[in-house]
Amino acid sequence: MSSLFNVTCLIWFLTEVLLNRLLRSKDTDRQHADKNSLMIIWITVVLANAIAVYISMNFRSPIYSSPIFHLVGLGIIIAGIIIRFIAVYTLGPFFTVDVTIREGHKLKRDGMYKYLRHPSYFASLLSFVGFGISLNNWVSLVLIVTAVLIVFIYRIKIEEKTLTEQFGEEYLDYKKTTSGIIPFIY
Repeated sequence: MSSLFNVTCLIWFLTEVLLNRLLRSKDTDRQHADKNSLMIIWITVVLANAIAVYISMNFRSPIYSSPIFHLVGLGIIIAGIIIRFIAVYTLGPFFTVDVTIREGHKLKRDGMYKYLRHPSYFASLLSFVGFGISLNNWVSLVLIVTAVLIVFIYRIKIEEKTLTEQFGEEYLDYKKTTSGIIPFIY
């Protein structure tokens, strides 16, 4: 693993820890909607990444032969980080890392949210794709993307139930005009 890989992954990890520490729900927010999904995401991500790194170091299943693609993978991680921060910034005070409804919560339907209901998850998923590509191992890539996608879909179901309870028909109408996490697919 290169120093650039290590620095990129450290920055990525630190940005996630920062979001996790700074953007939690408050006592005044509607509580207990999360159903421990944040913890499940963290456990899944840590285990999937550790196993993927182990596989990439011990079993050959290369995606590419040119080292330039390693940099492409790192670029995808960085793009995911940037898009995630834009999604978080765009949602503003209504973004939390745990599922909650804040006082005065409004449904966001512009910017990225015009096309995707969960652009933050899309951006995170993109970073995990980049991570898998940078490991240069098909098995690692498939493992990471599959594991993360499964826990994100689980979490999205919890969020969408909460949002439907809060916004009713307005949210159901919004769902009809947008993709969930993967543009034009899901």
